[in-house]
Amino acid sequence: MTQSITVALPADLKLALDDLSKREGVTADEVVGQAIKEHLFLRQFRQLRQRLASPAQGSDALTDQDVFDRVS
Repeated sequence: MTQSITVALPADLKLALDDLSKREGVTADEVVGQAIKEHLFLRQFRQLRQRLASPAQGSDALTDQDVFDRVS
């Protein structure tokens, strides 16, 4: 089920949104929906990464690759 919200945008951002939606042949709703979806995913990823990285503090696991190598 789709729900609606109202968002106020500065004129320059609205113009950029309209230009992008025209170039990509999609609606502004689709662009905004996808942008929100990606933003929420990134926030959840960063929170998870922070939560998992906290126990690694003080160990020799310094990068995402170090952690990946250990759990793989």
